[in-house]
Amino acid sequence: MPVLIRSAVEADLPALLALYAELHPADPTLTPAVALRAWRAIEAQAGRTVLLAEVDAVAVGTVDCTTLPNLTRGARPFMLVENVVVTASRRRSGIGSALLDATVALARETDCYKIQLLSRGTRLDAHAFYEARGFQTVAKGYRLYLD
Repeated sequence: MPVLIRSAVEADLPALLALYAELHPADPTLTPAVALRAWRAIEAQAGRTVLLAEVDAVAVGTVDCTTLPNLTRGARPFMLVENVVVTASRRRSGIGSALLDATVALARETDCYKIQLLSRGTRLDAHAFYEARGFQTVAKGYRLYLD
């Protein structure tokens, strides 16, 4: 099963929204206008890449990567990773690994000194997956949800 990893484009928005609904099923459904406005803002943001995994031309996973400029570490940027999801029927088939490999390659291409991602404390399977891919638990994360 060959997995194609590529940058998502506007036409992929319905597939991305379906994947995100699996990740956050309680989220409200976005209207097409709101989703398009958000996508265009994402697309315009410097350093932002949403990667899409496809198998047989069907979207099966995604990861959102943002490379941020930095004034420490020799002014090398760092990457933040969000919204990692593989559709439930395709998990444990190498798609997540392919997505993270592409994420690491993108971070190396942009000379990032680190990749940072957060994962809910209850997602033990995800934590084991990240650790198997070389990510380490090295910090305590904090969040302040505003609503």
